Amino acid sequence: MWDALQFEFMRNALLAGILVSISCGIIGSLVVANRIVFLSGGIAHAAFGGIGLAFYLGFSPVLGAGLFSVAVSLIMGAVTLKSKHRADTIIGVLWAVGMALGIIFIDLTPGYNVDAMSYLFGSILSVSMADIWFVVGLDGIIFLIILAFYREFLAMSYDEEFAFVVGVPVKSLYFLLLCMTALSIVMIIKVVGLILVIALLTIPPYIAEKYTGSLWKMMVLSSLLGILFTIVGLWLSYSYDFTSGATIILVAGAAFFLTQITRSLRGHTLQADRR
Repeated sequence: MWDALQFEFMRNALLAGILVSISCGIIGSLVVANRIVFLSGGIAHAAFGGIGLAFYLGFSPVLGAGLFSVAVSLIMGAVTLKSKHRADTIIGVLWAVGMALGIIFIDLTPGYNVDAMSYLFGSILSVSMADIWFVVGLDGIIFLIILAFYREFLAMSYDEEFAFVVGVPVKSLYFLLLCMTALSIVMIIKVVGLILVIALLTIPPYIAEKYTGSLWKMMVLSSLLGILFTIVGLWLSYSYDFTSGATIILVAGAAFFLTQITRSLRGHTLQADRR
């Protein structure tokens, strides 16, 4: 791995992976705690519509994905608040329509855009310094928002009714969380691609939740796990010439199953000792 760091693109990839892991740890913890993983998946896949539209109109795919995903997240948020019993169906429809729009817009774009594939499967090795500064800015905004509204997010995440009774603006925070999730997803797409984005957003927080007793500890451990998975995934992809994004997710998946097996074995051992 140290040999790989002599290349600028590897240094950029490592730095981008670390920065994205921090935002994943913070936002992913809130996504898992608020049980909106499926909604986040809908936002992620619908974002491809913005990417396709950007290619068609000739502006930045990142900007297109960002604007489109924020708009879709607000629509999904309004739907889930008003029609919770139908939310999964409507999210699924928006998920599919967003992907379909992206494909159609790319079909309408003159010539074949190879770059479009990088948004599906990730292109962390092509991250530029401009991308890194964008992620730094977004990380800073997310950190400041969480710092300012941590107690409110904590109350909303674990007891929404109590939070509403004591005067916490639950609906406003919910929409704010969805917007931050949408922007985080845009960052993650560059690292592991749209297809694998939800895995990086949810696996580290899910593991961290089992070993922490508070939301902020969950955020910290989740960020550290994301950084670890990114470093190991990049090292394996460099050593064996694997696709970087997929390798990072496989490392995270292996850690997920390992923790599940370990907890299951520990549970059986405790039951046997009690007998």
